[in-house]
Amino acid sequence: MSSHIKDNTSVGRKIGMVLTYIVLIFFAIMAIAPLAWLIMSSFKTSQDYQTNRLGLPKTFFWQNYRDSWTRGHFGTYIINSVIYTSITVIFVLVFGLMSGFAFAKIRMKCTKILYGSYVIGILMTLQSIMIPLFVMINQVGLYDTKLGVLIPYIGIGLPMGVYLCTEYIKSVPDALVESARIDGAKYFRIFGSIIVPMAKPVATTLAILTISGTWNEFMLINMLTSSTKNKSLPVGIQSFAGALSTDYGKLFASLVIGLLPMLIFYLVFRKEITKGVAAGAVKG
Repeated sequence: MSSHIKDNTSVGRKIGMVLTYIVLIFFAIMAIAPLAWLIMSSFKTSQDYQTNRLGLPKTFFWQNYRDSWTRGHFGTYIINSVIYTSITVIFVLVFGLMSGFAFAKIRMKCTKILYGSYVIGILMTLQSIMIPLFVMINQVGLYDTKLGVLIPYIGIGLPMGVYLCTEYIKSVPDALVESARIDGAKYFRIFGSIIVPMAKPVATTLAILTISGTWNEFMLINMLTSSTKNKSLPVGIQSFAGALSTDYGKLFASLVIGLLPMLIFYLVFRKEITKGVAAGAVKG
């Protein structure tokens, strides 16, 4: 009787594993198929695409990438995107961790009020602040400047950063901070020696969110800049949806160029991303 139950359990587990793999394979195909189609289409001429939308290209037309790069000013746009993303991530991480440490471990009467004033920014949508933000940037003379883009980017990223860091640092035992204070350590020393090493998971999670949001941001950069020297990659890709919207090969090539940096970033840091998100979710 017991052996029969064990056999049924074993069969049930095998069936469950098979069904799990089938579901995972299905979703993998659903995710990879559009990407594969996009890459194939980027090597087609417009005529080839019109006559054979789902098949392989007759010849690999590399000219699409050369024309997209030069006409779209992608060299300038990619450099700008790297600048905006890097600086935004650095400031959001530093300010987020420092504010989170202050709100979580340095308790004062005004702590809750200040924390609430930060976190309420999460509830504010980008559409609700676009017009006031444009007027302010224009009045202070920062329109069409990199600084005029970076300040809103950092300000928009901080509410979520402060919230995540504060909630994570709250889980750090108070005894560690108190013992360091008894030993004579200042708050900056405690922050650098204790908080920052222990907050690596939430810092990784916050960096991923900020990188993704800043790199792909389109509405603000398109509103706050007008010259090629200050625009970012999403704006360059959007330009191909206008005058060159019927030149499908160049349009798809521009999309691949815009996709590659984020894809490379994920492939290089996939282990750190997985560990950081998992640890941040469990700890937070």
